[in-house]
Amino acid sequence: MTTFTRRGALGLAGGAAVLPLLGAPALANTKTTVGALRFTSHAASFVAFERGYFTDEGLDVDFKFFEAAQPMAVAIASRDADFGVTSITGGLISLAEKGAAKVIGGALSEEKGIDGQMILASNAAYEAGLTAPDQLDGKTFAVTQPGSSFHYMGAKIAAAEGASLSFKPLQKVGAIIGAMKSGQVDAWTIVPHIGKALTGGGAVQQIGMVADYLPGYQVTTLFTSAQNAENDRAKTEAFLRAFSRGADDFNAALVDKTAGDDAAEEMVKLVHKYVYTDRPYDKAKPSIVNGAMRINKNAALNMASVEDQLGWFKSEGLVKDSITTETLVDSSYAEAI
Repeated sequence: MTTFTRRGALGLAGGAAVLPLLGAPALANTKTTVGALRFTSHAASFVAFERGYFTDEGLDVDFKFFEAAQPMAVAIASRDADFGVTSITGGLISLAEKGAAKVIGGALSEEKGIDGQMILASNAAYEAGLTAPDQLDGKTFAVTQPGSSFHYMGAKIAAAEGASLSFKPLQKVGAIIGAMKSGQVDAWTIVPHIGKALTGGGAVQQIGMVADYLPGYQVTTLFTSAQNAENDRAKTEAFLRAFSRGADDFNAALVDKTAGDDAAEEMVKLVHKYVYTDRPYDKAKPSIVNGAMRINKNAALNMASVEDQLGWFKSEGLVKDSITTETLVDSSYAEAI
């Protein structure tokens, strides 16, 4: 785990820099742990941290980094982390059914006109004829775990194409990348900051876009423990406000590109502190820019997409039929779109 504290980062900036904004809630240096992946899609949290938006809300934030969605959901439910940004998975739904977790908002979304998640083929599969999604029948498809968002996307694409896929769980994104490069699996879907880097380097081939099959797909959600959602409303609302400010900055700089070139450059440098940290800036920049997808304004949640995902998990027997969207989502926080 890598830990950063906003209070420490601002400690030398002078007392005035860390004063809460007028009208902020009565929280003061409330310790808060935010779960994240080192993906451009998690940038709103990084922006809120670096620009003091969490501090403005009285939250003293640490990040806890994960390599897959499922472990993050477990950490939130066990209260090892307070808030997370991740996809809807069978594990998250089951934790919600047990009264341990709640979705409180939406984050990353597929949107027409903005490059989104890519459908990829290994070079070996591509050379053998897998050049489009309608040729997926009989192929192996990489997922982190059964019941992951990768499983959902692959299954929905296969159903649309009348294809039968063999799903191969590989636990971590890094392991999937290795398996794609070596031809151990045939296909995969992934966010553009990773997908474009792989295709640009010739490691894999792009054969389609997820948005063509799942328009408006709510890729990631904001979630917390049921305990936080029910009993710590001030803290939960403070997190959502700060996150939303970070999302607004990110969208303006890299998605809508209305903030200007200097703001875009500053944003990429900020994100680079967390994403592709093992690469020099000039090598990381194209992948970060290419990975800029819409983060929902005001953490709004696409309920139609959530309902579709929940319906698929039920149809596959991955979660109980009795689970409803109310089981999963606390609608008192989530603005529906």
